Amino acid sequence: MNDIKTILVPVDGSEGSDRAVDFAINLAQIYKAKLDFLYVANINQLAINACLSDAILDAVTKAGDAVLDGALAKVPQDVESEAFSETGSPAVTILEFAEDNKNDMIVMGSRGLGVVKGVLLGSVSQYVVENAKVPVSIVK
Repeated sequence: MNDIKTILVPVDGSEGSDRAVDFAINLAQIYKAKLDFLYVANINQLAINACLSDAILDAVTKAGDAVLDGALAKVPQDVESEAFSETGSPAVTILEFAEDNKNDMIVMGSRGLGVVKGVLLGSVSQYVVENAKVPVSIVK
């Protein structure tokens, strides 16, 4: 774990995500690592085989920007950080981003799904844990 130079922190504005941001900031200070905050607009969930209006895309973009701005505002000046916004399936996009950007670790919040919903719907955090090529820390 001494080689942690960049930490990917997927954010969505939830309480779990906020706790993950706080935890990642502490880790970044310990390891002198950079934080990459990633907001993924789940466009797949918004519309399947449909054209999204400019108004919907604009609203999704503004929501993502607000979440990212909130995460960045928590970061002390001595910690390097950057914000990114993507669209697509959150779990897949998170893993692709981590690989493309050579992140050394992923820190993310848990959705807290119940057992039945978790089995039926799947969970972004579970998918990331099972498929990531780097260490993943799930914050509750």
